[in-house]
Parts: sequence; structure tokens; C-alpha cells
Amino acid sequence: MTIYVDADACPVKDEIIRVGERHRTEMLFVCDGGLRRPNSQWARLVIVNEGLDAADNWIAEQIGPGDVFVTADIPLADRCIKAGAIGIDPRGKLWTVDNIGASLATRNLMSDLREAGTVTSGARPFGPKDRSAFLDGMERVMRQAASARGA
Repeated sequence: MTIYVDADACPVKDEIIRVGERHRTEMLFVCDGGLRRPNSQWARLVIVNEGLDAADNWIAEQIGPGDVFVTADIPLADRCIKAGAIGIDPRGKLWTVDNIGASLATRNLMSDLREAGTVTSGARPFGPKDRSAFLDGMERVMRQAASARGA
């Protein structure tokens, strides 16, 4: 099992390292540059070529069944789920086969409404409750991945 992190704008890198170390799991922080190497023997920084969706494409090409991913990017989450991985967003929302379709549809609708000028606000600010929800959710995801691997 490997944890793949869509790292460019991830607000929970330290929390991922804490959980990954506790589970003694390899972590790959994927970005197109500008991040420092994670301070953990279990973590590695993967720098991909700059370009639209380069990090997403790299993750989607590498990830597989039993792996874990962390991303707020709904299309990337969809690709990872289709590859058999288990995931979570930085606010603690679990990505599943059951909710990814609705999440994609909502994302597309909100994008259309923003383009039309009907909706002008974005996501609420990230806060301590989100960080706590992520830690709880990440533990559940890790247990689920370990259970699936042992089955």
C-alpha cells in the first residue's frame, strides 16, 4: 500500500505524514515543484513536469488497488477510484464509488453557475474542524485499505 498525495495545494501534509508514519506506509507527495521534501523516512517528494493536470495524470497512472489517495480534485478522485484505490479529501470526506458520481455532477453544475455569474463564492475557509475530520477519516481509510489488502 502506498499513500498518493495531490500535494500542490494540500493543507494536511503534516497530518498525512503523522498517519503514514504510524502505519509505516510509503507516502508520495506529488507536485510540479515548489514544495520542500517531507521530513519523514516514509515520505518522498515526486516532482512532475509542469503542465495542466501533470500531477493528476502521474498519480492516476501509478495508483492501483489497495492504495490510498488524498485529493480535493474530484475528477482525480474518480480516476483513482476506478483504479481500485481508496481515498479522502482534505476535509475528511471519503471518496467512494457511491458518492463520486454525485460529486462530479455537483462540481460541473457549480462550474457552470460560476461561469454564468450566478454563483460567485467558493469553498468555505479551511479550519481546525476540517483538520480534525481529516485525521479521523484518514485513520478509517487506512484501516479499510489494510483490511482490503488482508482479504
